[in-house]
This record gives sequence, structure tokens and C-alpha cells, in this order.
Amino acid sequence: MPDDSLVDLAEYISEKLEGYVISHEFEKDELVIHAMPDDIVKVVQFLRDDRECEFTTLIDLCGVDYPRRPVRFEVVYSLLSMRQNNRARIKVAVSEDQIMPSVTSVFSTAGWLEREAWDMYGILFAGNPDLRRILTDYGFDGHPQRRDFPLSGYVELRYDDELKRVVYEPVKLAQDYRSFDYLSPWEGLTNVQLAGDEKACIPEHGCDKPQDEDSKNASK
Repeated sequence: MPDDSLVDLAEYISEKLEGYVISHEFEKDELVIHAMPDDIVKVVQFLRDDRECEFTTLIDLCGVDYPRRPVRFEVVYSLLSMRQNNRARIKVAVSEDQIMPSVTSVFSTAGWLEREAWDMYGILFAGNPDLRRILTDYGFDGHPQRRDFPLSGYVELRYDDELKRVVYEPVKLAQDYRSFDYLSPWEGLTNVQLAGDEKACIPEHGCDKPQDEDSKNASK
């Protein structure tokens, strides 16, 4: 259960930001605030400037992809109050074609974090002074942390000796690389107990003990 002081703070924030905060909850004894996209600047500015809150540090800003939800993405802001020794997270649900207001006017550190959320998930931030890719190449196709992004990507690059430059081409996988076996070699050994593995669980059908060299020769 969260501390009484954190519960009081949550109620105080909900009262002061009535109409801006949808709801609040506690996850692992940390305060989580749900807000609307259009109100995010108002919310983070209040949490930074109010004397009861003083969340003066933006620790992180990231995107989360929930493809099965009606509103696909979530933008999560993690705030820290050094003075009050509290942490808070703000979660904002945003659709695929919706544009989020930038919070760079409140926290300048949000600039690069919003660029990462755009690069990885395609979430747009209006008012960011330099919204461009930050982890992938400028010509990269798609947003690699979306759940529907293929593991192989859409294009591959190589250096062309004749053109003397890097060229981009559609991904071409040989047939051998289209079959994936996710079973590790250890998981495949279901009826053998290896030396040093005597404490492992024995399967219901039992297991064969490994033979020494003399036993193997005798069986031949």
C-alpha cells in the first residue's frame, strides 16, 4: 500500500487539476496519473511548479504500443521530486493519427526524448523544435518498436563498389532463413539427464542416464 502522504498528494493533484486529470491509481506504490493529450502541458507544468508537488525533474518520456486497444499508443512521462522524495508517472493515451503537444517548454530535456518516441513509434509532437530521427538513419522506413514492425525490417543496405556509396534494397531472405526453430538444444533433451544436472526435475516418463565409454563399447 502507498504511504498516506502519497495518497493525500494524489487527492490534492486530482482536486487542483480537476478537468485536466482523468483519474489516478497506484502501481507498485507509485502514483500514476492519467491525463488527456491536449492537457499534458498544463499537467506537467503544475506538477513542476506547485509547492506541494515540485516534480522538477523529467526522468524519462517513452511510448508504448498496444495494437489491440482502440487508442493504440500511450505516452508515459516519469517525474521525480527530489525535495518531496516522490515519483509520479503520467500516462496519456494517443491514437495513431493524433498529434501530442510537446512539453519542451516545461522540460527542455523532453526534446530528445520526444524525438526517440517519434523515431521508435511514430508519435508526433507539435512544438518540438527539432523533431527528427535520433536512433535510426534519416532514410529509415517505418518505426521499429511498433508491434507490427517486421524483425527483418523493410530494407537492407550494403556498400556498392561500383557506385561507391551505400545503397538501400528491399529485404530478401533466403528460404533457409525463413524457418525459425525456437527450441533450444537443452530443451530438446527431454529423456537424458546430463552430468551435473542431477538436481533438475525428472520428466514423468523418466530419463536415460548417460553411458560411460565402456558401456557404449559393450553395447556395440
